[in-house]
Amino acid sequence: MPLIRLAHLLWLKTSARLALLLGRREDALRQFESMSEIDPRNAYALASRAQAEDQLGRPANAIALQRELTRLTPDQASAWFNLGFMLEKASDLEDALAAFREATRLSPALDRAWYGLGLVLIRLRRFDEAVDALRKNTELQPMSPYGWYQLARVHVDRHEPDEAAKIIRHLKGFEPKVAAQLERETGLRPAPSA
Repeated sequence: MPLIRLAHLLWLKTSARLALLLGRREDALRQFESMSEIDPRNAYALASRAQAEDQLGRPANAIALQRELTRLTPDQASAWFNLGFMLEKASDLEDALAAFREATRLSPALDRAWYGLGLVLIRLRRFDEAVDALRKNTELQPMSPYGWYQLARVHVDRHEPDEAAKIIRHLKGFEPKVAAQLERETGLRPAPSA
């Protein structure tokens, strides 16, 4: 790529970032679109366009761009994660499930992909699979309350109050507010220490 094109891309990227800092998403989107016109295979511009469209409340555009990004960068787990997130938000659960599965296949250590997978499986009422995904999330991110919270809720849905009570006890050790919320929502009390 000629130096002048690289300089123009850098200028557009800088302008877009400044527009984002100023809360001018439409302006930023135009800069990212200009970057894509100069370099249609620019993954950064494509990902940024998808994110901007999502933030502007245009999910169909965001999803189409994110799908294009996964075609351009099929081995990038974060692209698949973002696609799954957008699809789940749009209630396209089967496609979201496939995207999160691809993200976890590509990067088994991507904890947020396991969490997203768990949330989709919960919405699909596939609780056994959701438990597996959320357990993987909590193994990778043991101090984040989100996976633990969802895991406890799945145990309640599976009529396993003892398992949910164990999680409440566990959460009391590092996230007492989340533990208290679960107690209020479920009516369960923490399991006694073994």
